[in-house]
Amino acid sequence: MIKMQAGTISHPQVQALISYLEQETNPMIVLDPDYNILASNTAYERQFGVAGQSIRGKKCFRVSHHYDVPCDLAGEHCPMKKAQEKRGPDRVLHIHHTPRGPEHVDVELRPIFDEFRQVVAYVERLVTVRNASARPSSDGLVGRSAAFVAALSALQRVAPTMLPVLLLGESGTGKELFARALHEASNRAQGPFVVLDCSGLTETLFESELFGYEKGAFTGAASRKQGLVETAAHGTLFLDEIGDIPLAMQVKLLRLLESGTFRRVGGIETLHADFRLVAATHKPLNEMVMQGTFRQDLYYRISAFPIHLPALRERRDDIPMLITSILQRNETEKGRMTIDADAMMALQNYAWPGNIRELRNVLERASLFADNGVITSENLLLDLNERPAYREFNPASPSTNRGKDASISSAALTEIASSFSGTRKELAVKLGMSERTLYRRLKEVGLQ
Repeated sequence: MIKMQAGTISHPQVQALISYLEQETNPMIVLDPDYNILASNTAYERQFGVAGQSIRGKKCFRVSHHYDVPCDLAGEHCPMKKAQEKRGPDRVLHIHHTPRGPEHVDVELRPIFDEFRQVVAYVERLVTVRNASARPSSDGLVGRSAAFVAALSALQRVAPTMLPVLLLGESGTGKELFARALHEASNRAQGPFVVLDCSGLTETLFESELFGYEKGAFTGAASRKQGLVETAAHGTLFLDEIGDIPLAMQVKLLRLLESGTFRRVGGIETLHADFRLVAATHKPLNEMVMQGTFRQDLYYRISAFPIHLPALRERRDDIPMLITSILQRNETEKGRMTIDADAMMALQNYAWPGNIRELRNVLERASLFADNGVITSENLLLDLNERPAYREFNPASPSTNRGKDASISSAALTEIASSFSGTRKELAVKLGMSERTLYRRLKEVGLQ
């Protein structure tokens, strides 16, 4: 049965809404315009509730984020404020505190109007994101930094559609993991997820891998072979490093995407394709189009929904979580490795030109030298002077400080914040950290 704060709602439309929400399978709550939770359905109580504790009458930002102020005042996107401004629905991906710990939750908030077009309440629908973790995990995507959440939010938006998705980012940023997460969040999750690495393939090999071939199509074709287009039927085809496809083959790929049909090498039968395309590259395809090395029409076809995957240096706050996750996934005969504080600081301050792939390799190598099961800075074998990630912190020089927030001690932060006369947003820019991180750090030192 839906739970409601007695005496707080009297409007007939809202009463009807509350009865309706109890039939919903998704967790939902009803809020008043002052952020108070008025009601929650059974699905919410089952997924987010704590036995013996009622959320009725509590502020939504206290329950979901443990904040003392609304999300926008804590440096986050507040769906209620946006819904007020737009006088319509708003959707955002947030990290919520749940009985299981922090989780990525897709939040959609809709205002309820009376006959005078006045907002009388809001309905919030919450969907937990299952294909990414906001805490260390033994598999899948891991992260909670603003850059990571932005990419994950875009993925959640496009996953239910059939739009082609283009994943853009440096080598080693986890494009295949993102592509797999997109597949798992799509309506084709029960179908196959098929990967073709386009780098290093000749025209002939690319065509036979993609389309398959008939018996006798060429020397060595002793029997018919299905191509990956057929293998991916009812699922997702992931073309990794699509910028490496030979120019002569790009027209055949374009024809496949436009017509939805293809023929095996050496065949005459026209076959119909049924897959969702996800492509990825670390190359600047738009520049390649101008140089004539990538077809413009193919570029427009595959880039209907581009998603930028952040480099590791753009999501520095995620490094400790990623390290813990990698060590969980790579247990050795010594058991699960741990890492000391000096090594952790060294890894956070490194540039990571190879991104997560390089981080994983460094940790695997360091584990071989950590005889007592604890990785130290000596085990890392990093040349920190060769590619420094961040310049020395200087409060007077904002341009040199971006990404340096974790290196600011609590004492230094207290001193700087106490003497700063601008807004919190201006202070965040000055210190080179996100406003949300600044809010958290200020709260830790008692300067909210």
